[in-house]
Amino acid sequence: MKKITFLLPLLALISCYDAEHNCKDFKNGKFKFEFEVNGVKKTTFFERKDSIEIETFDGKTDTSVVRWVSDCEYILQKKHPKNMAEEKAISMKILTTSKDSYTFEFGMVGSDQKQRGKVFKTE
Repeated sequence: MKKITFLLPLLALISCYDAEHNCKDFKNGKFKFEFEVNGVKKTTFFERKDSIEIETFDGKTDTSVVRWVSDCEYILQKKHPKNMAEEKAISMKILTTSKDSYTFEFGMVGSDQKQRGKVFKTE
């Protein structure tokens, strides 16, 4: 019985652990995001300065407007969309942070479908 009395507060403490959220550290800087498409590793590089994000992927550069909803959530909207799909805004939510990376969840605004990824700060 004494063991159970000791374990209950310990379990309660562990379950209350809060993931690190230093989102402000990632509002500005240069980053890279690696992902896989049909078994092929792809990398996109981007630089974010508060309300502007410039992304380079497969030799093409594009600019998006960043609208911060909170310290850890923002909406990305292509500045010059080339088609209907690019006109749709993307919701981004930083879930956890570390010294030089963050894990995030993203999806089209209004959609329940979300994906996850990890971004690394390069500078």
